[in-house]
Amino acid sequence: MADAVIVLTTWPAARDADELARTLVDERLAACVNVLPEMRSIYRWDEAVEIETERQLIIKTTSRQLRALQQRLTTLHPYELPEFLVVPVAGASEAYLGWLQAST
Repeated sequence: MADAVIVLTTWPAARDADELARTLVDERLAACVNVLPEMRSIYRWDEAVEIETERQLIIKTTSRQLRALQQRLTTLHPYELPEFLVVPVAGASEAYLGWLQAST
């Protein structure tokens, strides 16, 4: 069975995060995408401190889908350098892992 992973990315609050989430699930690159409420992000970019309103997306997928997910996300993402952080899942129920694999 493929390993479960969580991918974190941010998305501009002014853009439709639900559309991106739906695309990733429709294309079986993710089994589920949680779209969190708006938040404020403060970060350094091009030697300046920026403040933006964004949403955090929590993408549940498998390690076998990571390459395709990253390529697709990079294509769809409006940022020059989108966040793409992979968090391995240390434990999950067999039933959930089965659903995750079947959904991707």
